[in-house]
Amino acid sequence: GKRGEKGLVIVHTGKGKGKSSSGFGMILRCIAHEMPCAVVQFIKGGWDTGERRLLTSHFGDLCQFHAMGEGFTWETQDKDRDAKAAQAAWEVACGHLSDPAIGLVVLDEMTYAFKYGWLDLDTVIARLLSRPPMQHVIITGRAAPEALRDAADTVSDIGMEKHAFQSGIKAMPGLEF
Repeated sequence: GKRGEKGLVIVHTGKGKGKSSSGFGMILRCIAHEMPCAVVQFIKGGWDTGERRLLTSHFGDLCQFHAMGEGFTWETQDKDRDAKAAQAAWEVACGHLSDPAIGLVVLDEMTYAFKYGWLDLDTVIARLLSRPPMQHVIITGRAAPEALRDAADTVSDIGMEKHAFQSGIKAMPGLEF
């Protein structure tokens, strides 16, 4: 049966659309409950500008938003710079993961930091497990590593059956950004 309450680690992964959007929906839910929350964006454009604009302009008192991925090169000519950007984002995340006043921390597109070896998975998992007991964490991004899935309380693997991009339809305001 159901026993008590605790903060959850939730992973949204897979190739389908909606991983970050689901995290954003939970951020809105927290704001409605006046629960302080924080978003740390690991990759430029992971959380689209509409969401970021809404959160920073209307809910800055309840939701701290850090777009740390602005410096990612992606062409990997500058692996060192990308690794430093990911590590800086993780440092910001650790600040929130140490603060029991923050009810939800969203680590958006964080899984890429494991794929490219920018962050140590064991260190991150240990840090997640030592956070304040009632704090929730959502980690989004494709290809979440097995150890992260194992450590999480809830894992959603969002599949893709079909996507409008495949038939040549461009990204639409309100849907993708």
